[in-house]
Amino acid sequence: MKNKLITIILIALSYATTFAGNTDRAGEAGAYQLLINPWARSSGFMGLNSVHVFGVEAMRLNVGGLAKLNKTQVVLSHNFWWRGSGVSVSAAGFGQKIGESGVMGISIMSTTVGDIEITTENLPEGTGATFTPSYFNMGLAYAHTFSNSISGGLTVRLVNESISNVTASSVALDVGILYTAGSNDDFRFGIALRNVGAPMRYSGDGLSIALLEPDAGDYNITVEQRTQKYELPTLLNIGVAYDFNLGEKNRLTIMGNFRSNSFTRDMIGLAAEFALLDIFMLRAGYRYEDGMFDPFDEDGATNIHNGYSGGFSVELPMSKESSSKLGLDYCYVATRMFEGTHKIALRLDL
Repeated sequence: MKNKLITIILIALSYATTFAGNTDRAGEAGAYQLLINPWARSSGFMGLNSVHVFGVEAMRLNVGGLAKLNKTQVVLSHNFWWRGSGVSVSAAGFGQKIGESGVMGISIMSTTVGDIEITTENLPEGTGATFTPSYFNMGLAYAHTFSNSISGGLTVRLVNESISNVTASSVALDVGILYTAGSNDDFRFGIALRNVGAPMRYSGDGLSIALLEPDAGDYNITVEQRTQKYELPTLLNIGVAYDFNLGEKNRLTIMGNFRSNSFTRDMIGLAAEFALLDIFMLRAGYRYEDGMFDPFDEDGATNIHNGYSGGFSVELPMSKESSSKLGLDYCYVATRMFEGTHKIALRLDL
């Protein structure tokens, strides 16, 4: 098992070395909805908790953490994305332990950008009608605990982007490994490779146009336009975390994460979480983008987020006799423009 883990780590590091921070390819990828983290708890860390995420939310950062789910978990989340822009993101996830070592999970995410007015060549000011773009992805995951120290998993994700008469679809794969050590799993290290899949291409009736063919007796013929393929935004997360136990039920966790992006600059950051009595949790994170000298400077920035985030969670037991919990998560992600992103989620652990 150790040899297999070393092999996976070497392959992932080789991938990072080959494609890390390739700014020459910036803008060549699509399906950037796959880079959105819809979950409020992990977004409070600015997504830097790839080895400090367990259960349903692990399917978005490192699916190896899904294996840490004890029984059943349901999470519902809603995002006011870039408040003032009219964009919203909704997500739902379900995880279920199977047998002694396996966990199955399913998650769905939908992005709404509002209604867009239809324009034509003859009516460039608008026809009075509107259309609504749809950005949707659904993932099915399985994670397995191989030993007391190692867990890993795989997610198969269906990606779809469409309007009424044009659509594009693909299948993306995520794989993650989580290694833990210490008497209470205090130390964690993990690697996750995400969004590996076939290129996408738009197709549909919306790409067909009617042309007059003089050589055919002035008959109209239908010509279908071809669109260029675009790649998925593949990335690699490498994370580390350590828990400082402050008494029996209080905890301080420090974590760091490096993200290698195939189509843009690399990112690195630090985050922390303080947990009080396993009831209240306060967290914050800062992510630095390579080449971003001033996080509040809008000129030359390639990311609307300035790197800061924070949030909290409250978890209450359902009853004294049961281990079931009901939780509320909230986070705020700062942006250079608009009014930031607000995320709120409800979670039920059975």
